[in-house]
Amino acid sequence: MSRIRILPEAVANKIAAGEVVERPASVVKELLENALDAGAKSIRVEVEAGGKRLIRVIDDGHGMTHDDALLAFERHATSKLRTADDLMSIATLGFRGEAMPTIAAVSRLTLESRDEAEPEGTRVEFAGGKLVNVKSAGLPAGTTITVADLFYCVPARKKFLKSDTTELGHIASLVTHYALANPGRQFQLITPTQTILDCAPTEKMADRVYQLFGRQALEELVELAPVSSPFRSAITEPELEAGEEKATLTVSGFTSRPEVQRPNRNGIYVFVNRRLVRDRLILHAIHEAYRNILPGNVFSATLLFLEMPFDEVDVNVHPAKIEVRFRRSQFVHDFTRDTLRQALMGARSVASFAVAAGTTASALGGSAAANFPPAARQTGDAEQMFASVTPAAADSGVPRAIIPSLAEVGLASGVGSDGGFDLSNAPLRPVEQRLAFDASNGFGGTPGAMPRFADAALSDTPAAGSRTAVPHWAADFAGSNGDAPAWLPRPDQISDLKPLGQVSASFIVAVNAAGLWLVDQHVAHERVLFEQHLDARRAGKVESQRMLMPMVIDLAPRQIVIFEKIAEELAANGFAVEPMGTKSFAIQAVPAGIAAGDAEQLLTEILDGLDRENAAISIDTLQAKIAASTACHAAIKVNMPLDQTKMEWLLAALAKTDCPMSCPHGRPVVLRYSLKEIEKAFHRI
Repeated sequence: MSRIRILPEAVANKIAAGEVVERPASVVKELLENALDAGAKSIRVEVEAGGKRLIRVIDDGHGMTHDDALLAFERHATSKLRTADDLMSIATLGFRGEAMPTIAAVSRLTLESRDEAEPEGTRVEFAGGKLVNVKSAGLPAGTTITVADLFYCVPARKKFLKSDTTELGHIASLVTHYALANPGRQFQLITPTQTILDCAPTEKMADRVYQLFGRQALEELVELAPVSSPFRSAITEPELEAGEEKATLTVSGFTSRPEVQRPNRNGIYVFVNRRLVRDRLILHAIHEAYRNILPGNVFSATLLFLEMPFDEVDVNVHPAKIEVRFRRSQFVHDFTRDTLRQALMGARSVASFAVAAGTTASALGGSAAANFPPAARQTGDAEQMFASVTPAAADSGVPRAIIPSLAEVGLASGVGSDGGFDLSNAPLRPVEQRLAFDASNGFGGTPGAMPRFADAALSDTPAAGSRTAVPHWAADFAGSNGDAPAWLPRPDQISDLKPLGQVSASFIVAVNAAGLWLVDQHVAHERVLFEQHLDARRAGKVESQRMLMPMVIDLAPRQIVIFEKIAEELAANGFAVEPMGTKSFAIQAVPAGIAAGDAEQLLTEILDGLDRENAAISIDTLQAKIAASTACHAAIKVNMPLDQTKMEWLLAALAKTDCPMSCPHGRPVVLRYSLKEIEKAFHRI
């Protein structure tokens, strides 16, 4: 008797449903994507009991004919692919042809659809994967799909569903994400008792962010104006054939200002060609953009959109279509990192006492009320839902049951590791996006100028130095220059600081017309030395000092492996280290400014830091890590009295740096207590 048998169709459909339909939010995702692919301009999602009792998605797309309505429930039946070659250039959100049959296999499903060219529509009913009824019906153009009693025929799966509030939160999160990715379309999310989300079409992404998250969240974000660049497969690329166009990558979106910090990656949303995805490569690029700006244990809130030719990305790598692979991943990584870094350098905001002392508000998920659309807050519906959420369910003030994280929805992943360390010269780095450095100020041009991309890299973007326009509704809280809200302190406000003295011989107290300032003298000097060291390294002029007596140290096997990989870079950064046996090494010279007693600690700190990185690392990142460690050991220490001249010099040098708001390890350098805050504290206003 044969041991291998073909599974019955009903069993195969339930197995496929296990991959595609995890919970009610999975059903909403598949139906939303189908509606968007159908060209719908308005999508209405109705749910009951968190989607367990009922999910109804109504769209005004092109609809289906009678034959198509029946074919839609056949396995691997789709209107979006024709040949195997189409898999290499998928332009739609859905394409597998599995959503409808798998959803029908675990629910009672009714499809009502009419093609706009047909005089009447079709109603199709399924129960547990079996066709129950097909008939003609008078229907408006478009499609309505009703999914009732999800998992009624699979009781074991139904037991794993969470509470109605939790499942509704997952659905709300998904609808919110797709509303962000499609600002030109209307989205509604409705329950029998409330309207959770109702977004009218908008022209600008900033307007959609304001609709969904409110003013406070938008204030905490830096807008990334679309930046485009042709793909490059190498530093030098062969000439294109006549008439061939170069593929272009465009990055846009929003990212949080450095003073906004989140305890996890749940505020990071990535869309590739308007598809919500999770991707370790992009998460790592975002992390690298904030390196030396945020501490290593906190994260940003980022809404990132990548647009590229469809043949540059493979979306056929996951049953639920939530993971992708890039054809030229190194280029995508570096261009994304540089674009974010450019925007952060332009923001250059400085923390105030209010921001530092209070809980860090989370953009794209900040205060509880700010995360629901204004309409819901005005009706009080959002507050009613918040009342049912226990404090334990909140994450940084956001009720997780209402707007859960990507990880909870199954659409997030941390930056992983392959378990090895590799030093890469990044041969696929997009040359056009490199920041141009020179010896004058590290960024080319006049001292104090902002870094900018080479002009050739900015296609269809504002000219270098131009300001991003503030939305019309933001005029009342934007600064006069249009760059940032007026309440945020700016780096140019520290250029005229007058030091008054020190607190505990560690913090400089200074004043100017903007208010009272505290400066951490150690990290301030660390930031100054860090940028000076990087400039000197890129110019090949790092100074070193010989030690009177070489210091012999023993390295662990892992440290030896890393040392051999970066020995050349260490030498370029002022180190002279020679092997003295199998595991012993002699430190003969260190970067200028490093005390002899700190030589061993500095070297092992660099090696151990790269050991913890436990992943591939670029030359630029390596240089920044060495510069950060060197600056930390050479900087002015705490509990060190400074005279007036030294304090004035340090504040003047800090004002000239490109990133004065944080030290290379992400800690705040300067805190401001504004004049307005002082007046409020004394009840004068």
